[in-house]
Amino acid sequence: MEPDRKKIVFEYLERNGIAYTAYDHPQTPTIELAKRYWREDGSKHCKNLFFRNHKGNRHYLVVFDCDQDLAIHDLEHRLHQGKLSFASEQRMERYLGLRPGSVSPFGLINDTEHQVQLFLDQNLLQAPSLSFHPNDNTGTVVIAQEEFRRFLALCGNPYEFMTLY
Repeated sequence: MEPDRKKIVFEYLERNGIAYTAYDHPQTPTIELAKRYWREDGSKHCKNLFFRNHKGNRHYLVVFDCDQDLAIHDLEHRLHQGKLSFASEQRMERYLGLRPGSVSPFGLINDTEHQVQLFLDQNLLQAPSLSFHPNDNTGTVVIAQEEFRRFLALCGNPYEFMTLY
């Protein structure tokens, strides 16, 4: 039986006193579909991509404004992590406990060995709140910057805000 990924995220946030709001919507595996259901709540909706290095021994979650494009070749130069490629569905499940179309920083709660490094675009710092899937693409979580930083600190994964485009 498939785990209830949303419930796991909500329980984690509540157990750790992290404030958030959430709403359900139909399945949205792409940004284009998700835009149909997002609410005008003042949050910055994010695109989340999961990569691996060429050796397959390092993994990166990259988060940026959903309205921006990001070329992998440019990203390689900015991150200084060598050649990157999208991680496989198996790696996504292994390291983040996620399925394609549901990638988000909330997957870090499943990375208990802190093997995934998180890179976030510094422009996200200007938004009062951010929006992500709750590890399931049938919902959206809106979380304030301060609460998101608390979440990142609790997860313990290395992360960095930087210019991505």
